[in-house]
Amino acid sequence: MYCHRELLRPSALGLRILSSIVFAAALIVSTAPAPADTVPVTVGGPFMLTEPDGTTVTDRTYRGKWLLVFFGYATCPDTCPATLNEIAIALEKLGPDAKRIQALFITVDPERDTPETLKRYTATFDTRIVGLTGSPQQIAAVAEEYGAYGAAHRHKAGAQDYLVDHSTYIYFMDPQGKFVRGFDARTPGDRIADTARKIMAQ
Repeated sequence: MYCHRELLRPSALGLRILSSIVFAAALIVSTAPAPADTVPVTVGGPFMLTEPDGTTVTDRTYRGKWLLVFFGYATCPDTCPATLNEIAIALEKLGPDAKRIQALFITVDPERDTPETLKRYTATFDTRIVGLTGSPQQIAAVAEEYGAYGAAHRHKAGAQDYLVDHSTYIYFMDPQGKFVRGFDARTPGDRIADTARKIMAQ
């Protein structure tokens, strides 16, 4: 499923296909043992981004925390607010267990999503959701690590009123930064909470 729509990578169509293949393969790998002679598909990896207060963070900043990672943008008209609302519900349902989780909202629209913009935006859902931005190169790099993508569609060059087509998976990462499983953007918050609690209890 993709949300409403400057390319982060050379081909938006190619990235749609690639991100879907990578994510689907990662889901299979995460739920079934791989043969000894195969190389597992990985999701996630090193990144360097900026928190709302201007602090530079990396993937290692969040070591020790389970992560719920979602890629989107602040002016998204539909999928992003709906998904962030479900993540907020999940955090609420988790109760004390939510302290073990860090929810991250990584922008695919670094041109417009400043740290201040993301702080205001994520706070409308839950102050525990941290919005991360960076240079276009940094966003492209982290998107590639996660098999995510974003492609802006402008009616004319330089226009600031545009939509960004982007992947809409929620990634659940363990405290060592390893991919555990994914959720579709339409997954209810109750189900995210129940699944996360069970996984963390293992």
